[in-house]
Amino acid sequence: MKGFAIALVVVALLAGGLQSKAGPQSPGSGKKSAAAPGSKARLEQEGERRFQANCGRCHNPPESLSPREVKAVLQHMRVRAMLSAEDERLILKFLAP
Repeated sequence: MKGFAIALVVVALLAGGLQSKAGPQSPGSGKKSAAAPGSKARLEQEGERRFQANCGRCHNPPESLSPREVKAVLQHMRVRAMLSAEDERLILKFLAP
């Protein structure tokens, strides 16, 4: 039970850091969106699209979180936002390439 309470505090702190004080961004302003050949670029574009569709209503793409922190936040937000495993994987590729 103590671990669950700590996890909730961590998620709350990280989620607060994901929210921008500057307001919403345009869909292509957070990460790379140039169409480059190769599956990695397509995965990042699909991840960006899914981020905007699922997360962009409340959050801007984080710029100061490590890949490990992004993964932890995504695992918690997957439950709260009812993301599929595929959504989680693609959004992770977008936020922490």
